[in-house]
Amino acid sequence: MTVVGSFWSVVWSGARAGLALTRGAVQDGAAPYKEGGPAGVDAGGGDRLALAVLAQYRMATTEQTHLILNPEVRIEQTRRRLAKLRAEGLVDRIILPQRGRLRVWFPTPYGVQITGEFPELRGRRPSRTVSDRTAVRLRVGHALAVTETGLAFLQDARRRGDLCRPLDWIPEVYHPVGGGEAVIPDALLFYRSGREGGDGSMLRAFVEVDRATMGPERLAAKLNSYARLHGYVPAPAPGRRQRQAFQEPWQGQEEWRRHYPLFPRLLFVLDGTGPAGITTRIRTLRAAAEDLALTGFLREVPVLAAPLVDVLKGGPAEPVWHPVQDPGSTVSWTHSPGLDTPHTAPARPGAEATDHHDHEPDHSWSQRWAAR
Repeated sequence: MTVVGSFWSVVWSGARAGLALTRGAVQDGAAPYKEGGPAGVDAGGGDRLALAVLAQYRMATTEQTHLILNPEVRIEQTRRRLAKLRAEGLVDRIILPQRGRLRVWFPTPYGVQITGEFPELRGRRPSRTVSDRTAVRLRVGHALAVTETGLAFLQDARRRGDLCRPLDWIPEVYHPVGGGEAVIPDALLFYRSGREGGDGSMLRAFVEVDRATMGPERLAAKLNSYARLHGYVPAPAPGRRQRQAFQEPWQGQEEWRRHYPLFPRLLFVLDGTGPAGITTRIRTLRAAAEDLALTGFLREVPVLAAPLVDVLKGGPAEPVWHPVQDPGSTVSWTHSPGLDTPHTAPARPGAEATDHHDHEPDHSWSQRWAAR
């Protein structure tokens, strides 16, 4: 697999375009959606953002799409917009009858082709099965959990006056680590604390959403994958040795420095299991963190884990995240080691259960959603 274009310029052009598009969507929502007329003048901007979000997020329910795009207007406007895009052949949907006829929207091949020409999405690598109805149905549980996690960060930023736009949540970004292998996080998050025009800091995070579909050991093995990405230095291409008069500043350094000024923090969002299962998975991450080979990586990169239900309850900025090296405490996801004071983690009901209860029934987000 090859990376298309300049990743850093693509990401930031997308972030800038997302700002403009989001402002347009708010203006569009000032009046009921109509074809033509004053309310339809900016309809193209709202339609464009809706299509871009579905292409980038892979899939979303009607409610998720509404909350991502413009929660300040009635959801009927979002329904009409999605129906219009479907009539134009840009998006499609599946209906889950066992979920109360829940509608899940995704881009069609034509929609993917159109968004490939959007400057804010140029260079993105859409999944080859993003428009396949069967693939959408089989992936719906995990994909909607990833979308719900991104929505939590977006809504939290709105409440706090921080800057995080819909296109600042980018699923499945390809990061090569050599040998034809790659690290592909469930999502890459760009987030700026502080109000626009004021002081603030830029934060980035790799996000892994775990629904307990794999054993705790396989989850913990992802620490090694990210440590490998952290230390990966690509070999120089043949013929591009010292005879070059000019070298890019990152040549001979880690690959991630081409894209990020700092390595993004790593967030594990845990779902699909109860308190004992959550505790088991956090303890397994803690045990994996004791590997001496991870010392340098963990010294430089905050690695945190939190249950999705806790993230959704109070927002990601609340101290619900367990540092993998100190799981007995909780911090905000923006926590900087040595600068912020961690909190003592509250006792989790059922956490004293033994490890073989990893999949006991509980009110996880996935199970609540499945019960609809």
